[in-house]
Amino acid sequence: MTRDGADAFSAGKPASDVDTPTIIDGTRRQSLESLPKELVEALRSGEFHHALRQAIAYRGLSLARLRAHLGLRGVQIGQSTLSYWQRGLRQPEVPKALPAVRALESVLQLPADALVVLIGPRTARARGHQMAASFHDIRSGDMGSIVDQLLAELGAYPSSNRYNADLEMLSVHDTITFDAAHRQVALHTRLVCRARRHGPDRYVTVYNGDPGCDIGDVELVTAEGCRVGRIRRNAEAETMATELLFDRKLAEGEIHVFCFGVHDDSGAASPGYFRMLRDQCSSYLVQLKFALGALPARCTRQFRTRDDAVPVESEELPCDMGGVTSGFFSDAGPGLAGIEVEWE
Repeated sequence: MTRDGADAFSAGKPASDVDTPTIIDGTRRQSLESLPKELVEALRSGEFHHALRQAIAYRGLSLARLRAHLGLRGVQIGQSTLSYWQRGLRQPEVPKALPAVRALESVLQLPADALVVLIGPRTARARGHQMAASFHDIRSGDMGSIVDQLLAELGAYPSSNRYNADLEMLSVHDTITFDAAHRQVALHTRLVCRARRHGPDRYVTVYNGDPGCDIGDVELVTAEGCRVGRIRRNAEAETMATELLFDRKLAEGEIHVFCFGVHDDSGAASPGYFRMLRDQCSSYLVQLKFALGALPARCTRQFRTRDDAVPVESEELPCDMGGVTSGFFSDAGPGLAGIEVEWE
Protein backbone atom coordinates (compact mmCIF):
# COMPACT_ATOMS: atom_id res chain seq x y z
CA MET A 1 0.00 0.00 0.00
CA THR A 2 1.40 3.43 -0.91
CA ARG A 3 2.00 5.70 2.03
CA ASP A 4 1.60 9.43 1.36
CA GLY A 5 0.82 12.42 3.55
CA ALA A 6 -1.08 11.71 6.76
CA ASP A 7 -1.83 8.16 5.65
CA ALA A 8 1.84 7.30 6.22
CA PHE A 9 1.44 7.55 9.96
CA SER A 10 -1.47 5.16 10.31
CA ALA A 11 -0.46 2.54 7.74
CA GLY A 12 -0.14 -0.80 9.52
CA LYS A 13 -0.63 0.68 13.03
CA PRO A 14 -3.53 0.43 15.49
CA ALA A 15 -5.20 3.79 16.06
CA SER A 16 -3.91 3.96 19.63
CA ASP A 17 -0.30 3.48 18.47
CA VAL A 18 -0.20 6.17 15.79
CA ASP A 19 2.58 8.66 16.46
CA THR A 20 1.42 12.24 16.84
CA PRO A 21 3.32 14.46 14.41
CA THR A 22 4.72 17.83 15.43
CA ILE A 23 3.36 20.94 13.72
CA ILE A 24 6.15 23.33 12.68
CA ASP A 25 5.26 26.42 10.61
CA GLY A 26 2.02 24.71 9.64
CA THR A 27 3.81 21.56 8.48
CA ARG A 28 3.16 18.11 9.93
CA ARG A 29 6.44 16.51 11.00
CA GLN A 30 7.39 13.42 12.94
CA SER A 31 9.98 13.38 15.67
CA LEU A 32 13.24 11.59 15.00
CA GLU A 33 12.39 8.94 17.58
CA SER A 34 9.19 7.95 15.77
CA LEU A 35 10.92 7.25 12.45
CA PRO A 36 12.20 3.78 11.41
CA LYS A 37 15.62 2.82 12.72
CA GLU A 38 17.12 2.63 9.21
CA LEU A 39 15.97 6.16 8.38
CA VAL A 40 17.21 7.55 11.70
CA GLU A 41 20.63 5.98 11.11
CA ALA A 42 20.72 7.47 7.61
CA LEU A 43 19.86 10.94 8.94
CA ARG A 44 22.67 10.63 11.46
CA SER A 45 25.22 9.21 9.04
CA GLY A 46 25.98 12.49 7.31
CA GLU A 47 25.26 11.11 3.80
CA PHE A 48 22.60 13.34 2.23
CA HIS A 49 21.77 11.07 -0.70
CA HIS A 50 21.39 8.00 1.50
CA ALA A 51 19.09 9.81 3.95
CA LEU A 52 16.99 11.27 1.13
CA ARG A 53 16.59 7.87 -0.54
CA GLN A 54 15.55 6.25 2.75
CA ALA A 55 13.02 9.02 3.49
CA ILE A 56 11.46 8.80 0.02
CA ALA A 57 11.17 5.03 0.31
CA TYR A 58 9.59 5.29 3.78
CA ARG A 59 6.94 7.71 2.53
CA GLY A 60 6.26 5.53 -0.52
CA LEU A 61 6.53 8.40 -3.00
CA SER A 62 7.63 8.14 -6.60
CA LEU A 63 9.91 10.92 -7.81
CA ALA A 64 7.09 12.23 -10.01
CA ARG A 65 4.75 12.54 -7.02
CA LEU A 66 7.49 14.03 -4.88
CA ARG A 67 8.11 16.65 -7.56
CA ALA A 68 4.38 17.44 -7.69
CA HIS A 69 4.25 17.94 -3.90
CA LEU A 70 7.23 20.28 -4.10
CA GLY A 71 5.48 22.23 -6.84
CA LEU A 72 2.49 22.79 -4.54
CA ARG A 73 4.94 24.41 -2.11
CA GLY A 74 6.26 26.73 -4.79
CA VAL A 75 9.46 24.79 -5.47
CA GLN A 76 10.06 23.87 -9.10
CA ILE A 77 12.69 21.17 -9.48
CA GLY A 78 13.33 18.63 -12.21
CA GLN A 79 12.71 14.94 -11.66
CA SER A 80 16.18 14.23 -13.00
CA THR A 81 17.67 16.53 -10.33
CA LEU A 82 15.82 14.64 -7.60
CA SER A 83 17.15 11.39 -9.06
CA TYR A 84 20.71 12.79 -9.08
CA TRP A 85 20.35 13.87 -5.44
CA GLN A 86 19.03 10.54 -4.13
CA ARG A 87 21.68 8.57 -6.03
CA GLY A 88 24.53 10.82 -4.88
CA LEU A 89 25.44 12.00 -8.38
CA ARG A 90 24.95 15.62 -7.39
CA GLN A 91 24.87 17.49 -4.07
CA PRO A 92 22.41 20.39 -3.49
CA GLU A 93 24.29 23.66 -3.80
CA VAL A 94 24.37 25.87 -0.71
CA PRO A 95 22.73 28.37 -0.31
CA LYS A 96 20.90 28.16 -3.66
CA ALA A 97 19.20 24.82 -2.95
CA LEU A 98 18.26 25.46 0.70
CA PRO A 99 14.58 26.32 -0.07
CA ALA A 100 14.25 23.08 -2.06
CA VAL A 101 15.85 20.96 0.70
CA ARG A 102 13.59 22.55 3.34
CA ALA A 103 10.59 21.82 1.11
CA LEU A 104 11.75 18.19 0.88
CA GLU A 105 11.79 18.03 4.68
CA SER A 106 8.23 19.34 4.68
CA VAL A 107 6.92 16.90 2.06
CA LEU A 108 8.70 13.96 3.68
CA GLN A 109 7.53 15.11 7.14
CA LEU A 110 11.02 15.05 8.62
CA PRO A 111 12.18 17.09 11.61
CA ALA A 112 13.24 20.64 10.72
CA ASP A 113 16.83 20.81 9.36
CA ALA A 114 17.13 16.98 9.26
CA LEU A 115 18.37 17.15 5.65
CA VAL A 116 19.78 20.68 5.67
CA VAL A 117 22.52 19.74 8.13
CA LEU A 118 23.72 17.04 5.72
CA ILE A 119 24.65 19.47 2.92
CA GLY A 120 26.99 21.70 4.90
CA PRO A 121 30.63 22.47 4.07
CA ARG A 122 31.91 19.17 5.48
CA THR A 123 30.32 17.16 2.64
CA ALA A 124 29.96 19.68 -0.17
CA ARG A 125 33.45 19.25 -1.63
CA ALA A 126 33.39 15.49 -1.99
CA ARG A 127 29.83 15.19 -3.24
CA GLY A 128 30.32 18.03 -5.72
CA HIS A 129 32.72 15.81 -7.67
CA GLN A 130 30.79 12.56 -7.49
CA MET A 131 30.04 10.64 -10.68
CA ALA A 132 28.27 7.33 -11.18
CA ALA A 133 29.32 4.38 -13.25
CA SER A 134 26.95 3.14 -15.94
CA PHE A 135 28.62 -0.27 -15.67
CA HIS A 136 30.46 -1.84 -12.75
CA ASP A 137 33.19 -4.42 -12.69
CA ILE A 138 32.20 -6.02 -9.40
CA ARG A 139 34.23 -5.89 -6.22
CA SER A 140 33.13 -7.36 -2.90
CA GLY A 141 32.18 -4.99 -0.10
CA ASP A 142 31.94 -1.63 -1.92
CA MET A 143 28.88 -1.97 -4.14
CA GLY A 144 26.20 -0.61 -1.80
CA SER A 145 23.27 -2.32 -0.14
CA ILE A 146 20.94 -2.32 -3.16
CA VAL A 147 23.51 -3.87 -5.50
CA ASP A 148 24.61 -6.33 -2.83
CA GLN A 149 20.98 -7.44 -2.50
CA LEU A 150 20.69 -7.96 -6.25
CA LEU A 151 23.93 -9.93 -6.33
CA ALA A 152 22.81 -12.02 -3.38
CA GLU A 153 19.64 -12.93 -5.29
CA LEU A 154 21.85 -14.09 -8.14
CA GLY A 155 23.97 -16.10 -5.73
CA ALA A 156 26.97 -14.03 -6.82
CA TYR A 157 28.88 -14.25 -3.58
CA PRO A 158 32.69 -14.25 -3.49
CA SER A 159 32.61 -17.91 -2.44
CA SER A 160 30.65 -18.95 -5.54
CA ASN A 161 31.79 -16.59 -8.27
CA ARG A 162 34.42 -14.43 -6.52
CA TYR A 163 32.87 -11.30 -8.09
CA ASN A 164 34.66 -12.02 -11.39
CA ALA A 165 38.03 -12.20 -9.60
CA ASP A 166 38.99 -15.28 -11.63
CA LEU A 167 38.82 -13.20 -14.82
CA GLU A 168 41.57 -10.75 -15.79
CA MET A 169 40.26 -8.00 -18.07
CA LEU A 170 42.75 -7.42 -20.88
CA SER A 171 40.65 -5.15 -23.08
CA VAL A 172 37.25 -3.44 -22.84
CA HIS A 173 35.59 -1.45 -25.62
CA ASP A 174 32.33 0.42 -24.85
CA THR A 175 30.35 2.16 -27.59
CA ILE A 176 27.41 4.32 -26.50
CA THR A 177 24.84 5.87 -28.84
CA PHE A 178 22.88 9.03 -27.98
CA ASP A 179 19.67 10.29 -29.60
CA ALA A 180 18.60 13.83 -30.50
CA ALA A 181 17.15 14.27 -26.98
CA HIS A 182 20.65 13.68 -25.48
CA ARG A 183 19.65 10.29 -24.05
CA GLN A 184 21.71 7.11 -24.05
CA VAL A 185 19.71 4.73 -26.23
CA ALA A 186 22.14 1.89 -26.90
CA LEU A 187 25.35 0.49 -25.51
CA HIS A 188 27.61 -2.18 -26.96
CA THR A 189 30.46 -3.75 -25.01
CA ARG A 190 33.24 -6.07 -26.18
CA LEU A 191 35.47 -7.63 -23.52
CA VAL A 192 38.64 -9.69 -23.80
CA CYS A 193 39.52 -11.59 -20.63
CA ARG A 194 41.95 -14.24 -19.44
CA ALA A 195 41.17 -16.92 -16.84
CA ARG A 196 43.44 -16.59 -13.82
CA ARG A 197 42.71 -20.19 -12.81
CA HIS A 198 40.59 -23.07 -14.04
CA GLY A 199 36.85 -22.77 -13.65
CA PRO A 200 35.22 -19.38 -14.41
CA ASP A 201 32.10 -19.89 -16.52
CA ARG A 202 30.29 -16.53 -16.29
CA TYR A 203 30.66 -12.79 -15.89
CA VAL A 204 28.42 -10.82 -13.54
CA THR A 205 27.86 -7.13 -14.19
CA VAL A 206 25.75 -4.25 -12.88
CA TYR A 207 24.08 -1.63 -15.09
CA ASN A 208 22.93 1.74 -13.70
CA GLY A 209 20.40 3.56 -15.87
CA ASP A 210 20.43 7.32 -16.34
CA PRO A 211 18.10 9.37 -14.09
CA GLY A 212 14.43 8.70 -14.81
CA CYS A 213 14.99 5.43 -16.65
CA ASP A 214 12.50 2.58 -16.46
CA ILE A 215 14.81 -0.27 -15.51
CA GLY A 216 12.00 -2.77 -16.14
CA ASP A 217 12.09 -1.93 -19.87
CA VAL A 218 15.86 -2.15 -20.25
CA GLU A 219 16.77 -4.89 -22.73
CA LEU A 220 20.06 -6.77 -22.56
CA VAL A 221 21.21 -8.69 -25.64
CA THR A 222 24.27 -10.83 -26.28
CA ALA A 223 26.41 -11.57 -29.33
CA GLU A 224 29.50 -13.79 -29.42
CA GLY A 225 30.92 -15.63 -26.45
CA CYS A 226 28.04 -15.48 -23.96
CA ARG A 227 24.31 -15.64 -23.38
CA VAL A 228 22.01 -13.95 -20.88
CA GLY A 229 21.58 -15.78 -17.58
CA ARG A 230 19.60 -14.52 -14.61
CA ILE A 231 18.65 -10.84 -14.29
CA ARG A 232 17.61 -8.94 -11.15
CA ARG A 233 16.33 -5.35 -11.21
CA ASN A 234 15.69 -2.63 -8.65
CA ALA A 235 13.34 0.04 -10.02
CA GLU A 236 13.92 2.52 -7.21
CA ALA A 237 17.68 2.56 -7.74
CA GLU A 238 17.38 2.21 -11.57
CA THR A 239 19.85 -0.68 -11.32
CA MET A 240 20.10 -4.11 -12.95
CA ALA A 241 22.43 -7.02 -12.11
CA THR A 242 22.99 -9.62 -14.83
CA GLU A 243 24.78 -12.92 -15.41
CA LEU A 244 26.48 -13.51 -18.75
CA LEU A 245 27.03 -17.25 -19.16
CA PHE A 246 29.90 -18.75 -21.17
CA ASP A 247 28.32 -22.26 -21.13
CA ARG A 248 31.72 -23.83 -20.38
CA LYS A 249 34.48 -23.53 -17.81
CA LEU A 250 37.56 -21.68 -18.97
CA ALA A 251 40.96 -23.30 -18.51
CA GLU A 252 43.67 -21.43 -16.63
CA GLY A 253 45.32 -18.89 -18.93
CA GLU A 254 42.61 -19.23 -21.62
CA ILE A 255 41.62 -16.06 -23.52
CA HIS A 256 37.89 -15.49 -23.95
CA VAL A 257 36.11 -12.80 -25.99
CA PHE A 258 32.45 -11.93 -25.38
CA CYS A 259 30.05 -9.15 -26.37
CA PHE A 260 26.75 -7.80 -25.10
CA GLY A 261 24.56 -4.74 -25.49
CA VAL A 262 21.94 -2.72 -23.65
CA HIS A 263 18.95 -0.96 -25.19
CA ASP A 264 17.51 1.77 -22.97
CA ASP A 265 15.95 5.02 -24.18
CA SER A 266 13.85 5.77 -21.09
CA GLY A 267 16.21 8.05 -19.15
CA ALA A 268 16.72 11.80 -19.12
CA ALA A 269 19.58 13.70 -20.77
CA SER A 270 22.76 11.79 -19.96
CA PRO A 271 25.70 13.27 -18.00
CA GLY A 272 28.08 10.96 -19.85
CA TYR A 273 29.36 7.42 -19.49
CA PHE A 274 31.72 5.88 -16.91
CA ARG A 275 32.86 2.35 -16.16
CA MET A 276 34.05 1.21 -12.74
CA LEU A 277 37.19 -0.87 -13.24
CA ARG A 278 37.74 -3.32 -10.37
CA ASP A 279 41.37 -4.08 -11.24
CA GLN A 280 43.88 -2.68 -13.68
CA CYS A 281 42.77 -3.05 -17.30
CA SER A 282 45.45 -3.07 -20.00
CA SER A 283 43.29 -1.32 -22.58
CA TYR A 284 39.99 0.54 -22.16
CA LEU A 285 38.36 2.40 -25.06
CA VAL A 286 35.07 4.28 -24.68
CA GLN A 287 33.38 5.91 -27.68
CA LEU A 288 30.29 8.14 -27.63
CA LYS A 289 28.21 8.52 -30.80
CA PHE A 290 25.98 11.60 -30.93
CA ALA A 291 23.11 12.61 -33.22
CA LEU A 292 24.60 15.10 -35.71
CA GLY A 293 21.92 17.69 -34.93
CA ALA A 294 22.43 17.41 -31.18
CA LEU A 295 26.16 17.52 -30.47
CA PRO A 296 27.35 18.25 -26.92
CA ALA A 297 28.99 21.53 -25.90
CA ARG A 298 31.90 19.74 -24.25
CA CYS A 299 33.25 16.22 -23.70
CA THR A 300 35.92 15.51 -21.09
CA ARG A 301 37.88 12.28 -20.68
CA GLN A 302 38.30 11.61 -16.96
CA PHE A 303 39.75 9.06 -14.58
CA ARG A 304 38.99 9.06 -10.85
CA THR A 305 40.35 6.73 -8.20
CA ARG A 306 36.90 6.86 -6.50
CA ASP A 307 33.50 8.03 -7.66
CA ASP A 308 33.56 10.93 -5.15
CA ALA A 309 37.15 12.03 -5.89
CA VAL A 310 38.57 14.85 -7.98
CA PRO A 311 39.75 13.53 -11.40
CA VAL A 312 43.42 12.57 -11.51
CA GLU A 313 43.21 12.71 -15.33
CA SER A 314 41.09 15.23 -17.23
CA GLU A 315 41.33 15.99 -20.94
CA GLU A 316 38.89 17.77 -23.25
CA LEU A 317 38.00 15.66 -26.30
CA PRO A 318 36.91 16.70 -29.79
CA CYS A 319 33.99 15.25 -31.75
CA ASP A 320 34.86 14.10 -35.27
CA MET A 321 32.86 14.80 -38.42
CA GLY A 322 30.59 11.85 -37.71
CA GLY A 323 29.66 12.98 -34.21
CA VAL A 324 31.95 10.49 -32.44
CA THR A 325 34.29 11.20 -29.53
CA SER A 326 36.76 8.63 -28.19
CA GLY A 327 38.57 8.26 -24.89
CA PHE A 328 41.40 5.74 -24.49
CA PHE A 329 42.89 4.55 -21.18
CA SER A 330 46.06 2.43 -20.98
CA ASP A 331 46.72 0.33 -17.88
CA ALA A 332 43.81 2.04 -16.13
CA GLY A 333 42.29 1.08 -12.81
CA PRO A 334 41.21 0.42 -10.29
CA GLY A 335 38.89 3.39 -10.52
CA LEU A 336 36.27 5.18 -12.61
CA ALA A 337 37.07 5.82 -16.28
CA GLY A 338 34.90 7.48 -18.89
CA ILE A 339 33.70 10.65 -20.59
CA GLU A 340 31.73 13.45 -18.94
CA VAL A 341 29.29 15.29 -21.23
CA GLU A 342 28.03 18.87 -20.99
CA TRP A 343 25.14 19.75 -23.26
CA GLU A 344 25.02 23.52 -22.86
